[in-house]
Amino acid sequence: MGGYWQEQDLELGTLASLDEAISSTVWSSPDMLASQDSQPWTSDETVVAGGTVVLKCQVKDHEDSSLQWSNPAQQTLYFGEKRALRDNRIQLVKSTPHELSISISNVALADEGEYTCSIFTMPVRTAKSLVTVLGIPQKPIITGYKSSLREKETIILNCQSSGSKPAAQLTWRKGEQELPGEPTQIQEDPNGKTFTVSSSVMFQVTREDDGVDILCSVNHESLKGADRSSSQRIEVLYTPTAKIRPDPPHPREGQKLLLHCEGRGNPIPQQYLWEKEGSVPPLKITQESALIFPFLNKSDSGTYGCTATSNMGSYKAYYTLNVNDPSPVPSSSSTYHAIIGGIVAFVVFLLLILLIFLGHYLIRHKGTYLTHEAKGSDDAPDADTAIINAEGGQSGGDDKKEYFI
Repeated sequence: MGGYWQEQDLELGTLASLDEAISSTVWSSPDMLASQDSQPWTSDETVVAGGTVVLKCQVKDHEDSSLQWSNPAQQTLYFGEKRALRDNRIQLVKSTPHELSISISNVALADEGEYTCSIFTMPVRTAKSLVTVLGIPQKPIITGYKSSLREKETIILNCQSSGSKPAAQLTWRKGEQELPGEPTQIQEDPNGKTFTVSSSVMFQVTREDDGVDILCSVNHESLKGADRSSSQRIEVLYTPTAKIRPDPPHPREGQKLLLHCEGRGNPIPQQYLWEKEGSVPPLKITQESALIFPFLNKSDSGTYGCTATSNMGSYKAYYTLNVNDPSPVPSSSSTYHAIIGGIVAFVVFLLLILLIFLGHYLIRHKGTYLTHEAKGSDDAPDADTAIINAEGGQSGGDDKKEYFI
């Protein structure tokens, strides 16, 4: 039997001698190399509970033998293309001499474990595939909130989620702001496979927390980034605040004025008390928030106070009213004079325009007349010149003579 020497590295840190740890030589024969080609291979798989997993087994040299898949309980699932276990969730994907692939749908936690791919050569060779099933965490439940809280009271909320595998993590948020909570507590579920996780958060509430949602979210790889959270809206009771707003903003004598007392709180103010400094008794006690002045007078000027009251307490706001002089109203006579003045100014403007155009017209035509007159003077005989016809009659030909005196 022929063969050859093959050098093989060994892992350091074993019980082998130092020389063996560095290198060793083994005898390899063609039969040993052939057996390596007959070794099947597969891969580990992770699947979310309720999903589908595909188990794929391949071999290079099948040696005229078929591949087989068996479950963790060593029950044969498929031998070649033949179904061995009556489970409709398990289906054949591909069967060739070099590959056997099957799928398992609607995977349950009980399906987790080592699956074996075998090829019945001499000897039988196998490959293992570890299937990990992820347990999906349930929607978290928030407890601890009973009723509305007063400002500056402390609230404690608890959050819990079951069914995760491996154990999930819980986080808290207040609106869009991250809220630091206690570390996640982990407890194994009765089935021995999944876990229940819980966390709590504690903080002092303020008036800004009124109507805010407190969220508890579950983080787990089975969710693949999807949001799974629950929220609890809290109500905070706090003392009222108020401010006075005038309408119009700059009141004048003779106008109508409304002073609005804008109250805010939880609960909202139910009563408003209006007062003017130096004046007794109070001006008005009402559920309406506005103080109305139908016709402002100078005597209405002064400092006004509005006390907004609710079950949580009271708050007083102040406003100083300065009544300005009435807006000047133009009289009928002044309006008439203004109209007449405008008309006169317009007529004068038109006359000026007309005079300008007329002046230009006269200047231009006078220049034309003088030009024609000058041309007529050039053609006339000089005053000191006389033309005398020697014949005393009609002048003609060469007989014409001119005498200059």
